[in-house]
Amino acid sequence: MNGDIKVAVIGTGFGQKVHIPGFQIHHRTKVEGVYHRDAAKAQAVASEFNIPQAYSSLEELFNSPDIDAVSIATPPFLHAEMAQQAIAAGKHVLLEKPMALNLAEAKTLHHLAQDQGIVAAMDFEYRGVPTWMRLAELLEEGYVGQKRLIKIDWLMSSRANPERGWNWYAQKDKGGGALGALGSHTFDYIAWLFGPVQRLFAQVTTAISERPDPNEGGILKPVDADDTALLTLELADGTPCQVSISSVTYAGRGHWLEVYGDAGTLILGSHNQKDYVHGFKLLGSTGGKPPLELDIPERLVFPRSYPDGRLAPFLRTIDRWVQGIDSGVAIAPSFREGVYSQLLMDLTHESSQHQGWLDVPSLDDVLR
Repeated sequence: MNGDIKVAVIGTGFGQKVHIPGFQIHHRTKVEGVYHRDAAKAQAVASEFNIPQAYSSLEELFNSPDIDAVSIATPPFLHAEMAQQAIAAGKHVLLEKPMALNLAEAKTLHHLAQDQGIVAAMDFEYRGVPTWMRLAELLEEGYVGQKRLIKIDWLMSSRANPERGWNWYAQKDKGGGALGALGSHTFDYIAWLFGPVQRLFAQVTTAISERPDPNEGGILKPVDADDTALLTLELADGTPCQVSISSVTYAGRGHWLEVYGDAGTLILGSHNQKDYVHGFKLLGSTGGKPPLELDIPERLVFPRSYPDGRLAPFLRTIDRWVQGIDSGVAIAPSFREGVYSQLLMDLTHESSQHQGWLDVPSLDDVLR
């Protein structure tokens, strides 16, 4: 595809905060439409961002010759149906995580995109954050040597207040919960940085069992989506990996990844509770010395940063998607990576339910 790629953004929450600004900044994409089921809301967002077309009908959007591609930034329970319609209409797709509600839906989307020749991408934005990219390089260069232990803590307070309102995020069947919000990213970067998982054991819990519904006078409604997940993984190379994820930890330590090996240690982390991207630093240690902060090469640094830290790595996600559309071949993170993240999420819930270890099949076997 030559020239501008004409994009419609579906969803006006995260879509309005990150997707629309990102596509308007990127030099190859042009936002030609925005969708919300409420026509007045769609028109208000279109007016605010100077978007030519406001859609309240998905059928009209998908049938429009003015749209080449769509970005779907809706709650997870809408992903599968919307993405299927987009693919059937011949539109390239960029999809927010988690990919779907379950592995079956994710596999269906992957195969449909392949069969229709659609270039589909996932917004796993940590692959585009400079400190994370440098960590990947150092691991590839053998900085830590033979890995001995990987430890991940992602302990946030975003939903620690029980007065925070009940909505789709509180409902498991809508794709809510910390595992979908945070674990989907975690499973993707584990696969990216360290390779596949061969076994896992998990405990998934819900600490806050009810929340007030602001749309019904604050009446308390039940919460069945998880807010904490504890996992032990065994990677394909035998390395143990411990993962702690929670969205209800007051004064939680933030997001930290520690890699211990026989030659050195790498520590990547951020205490920032308000921005999931800003604030990361990378520390390294060799020979048992105290860890020191490592420099990030200029070639990896964002050309520009933004008040919302998610915007700069999202632009790099757009870069890869556009390159894939130009070449006709999806570039990671694609729907293939989305399926693997979904597989591990499904197995996490299954392991917790049955209270036992589960083998993780290879992605190739899953997609056969």
